[in-house]
Amino acid sequence: MTERVLYLMICGAGPADHVDVAVDLAHERGWSVHCVATPAAVEHFLDLDELEHRTGHPVRTGYQRQGQPALPKADAVVVAPATYNTINKWAAGIADTYVLTQLAELTGLGVPIAVLPFVNTALAANPVLHRSVDALRAAGVKVLFGEDGFRPHPPRTGSSVMSAYPWHLALDAAG
Repeated sequence: MTERVLYLMICGAGPADHVDVAVDLAHERGWSVHCVATPAAVEHFLDLDELEHRTGHPVRTGYQRQGQPALPKADAVVVAPATYNTINKWAAGIADTYVLTQLAELTGLGVPIAVLPFVNTALAANPVLHRSVDALRAAGVKVLFGEDGFRPHPPRTGSSVMSAYPWHLALDAAG
């Protein structure tokens, strides 16, 4: 039996420090996990060597170089922790990072995508975020926000809710 391929798109937010939880849960569910990380996630949160060791695959941080193997075809995608910036740029069609380019293509291909945001209440109150969430949902993306997913926290309190970040919800939604 062929393993199902999951792309885990990791953005630069606090729960990225605990992405090992998502990788382990995905492995328990039979996924082969391929991580793709934003520049902010790489710079501030991730240990790429440890993550490569945990997944068995190099972490993709940029476009494919000549001679570098292509990512296998994704059966599903999880974007977590999804930042305010990534959600809004993706919904607006801005593809100025490798992660955003991949998300634009994967959305267009109809690959199942689950998004688990990590934003504070001030950012969550911004109408721009709500428009972006609505646009992504209209494109068939499962955005787990509010009652059906992540609940925003007060500004400057993110570290107090990281241990409760519901990685499992994103994996449930991915299939």
